[in-house]
Amino acid sequence: QVRLVESGGDSVQTGGSLKLSCAAAGYTLSTCGMDWYRQVPGKPRELVSSISSSGSTAYASSVKGRFTISRDSDTGTLYLQMDSLNLEDTGMYYCAACGRSSDRAFWGQGTQVTVSS
Repeated sequence: QVRLVESGGDSVQTGGSLKLSCAAAGYTLSTCGMDWYRQVPGKPRELVSSISSSGSTAYASSVKGRFTISRDSDTGTLYLQMDSLNLEDTGMYYCAACGRSSDRAFWGQGTQVTVSS
């Protein structure tokens, strides 16, 4: 059973930074595509950033230039460095891995990011 565990969520002020991590237990994720999603209550889940098995990255326009996705090639741990945080970045952040990009096989339980002024 694959279990993804996110960490690093916190409460920060606007302009601050956070680094999220997503570790996997029971599986090697280095060969999988992985994503970071976020969700705010009452709104649809939003794809924030993706990284392919080959290392290609993609970002939502709202975070491009502020967020950086990366992964540890040895452990498969996924990261999301978030800089210049603004109020709209508040939400529950989830990592997802493997399977098709439109239908990821594994999901974490989420880590909360709260940005305040």
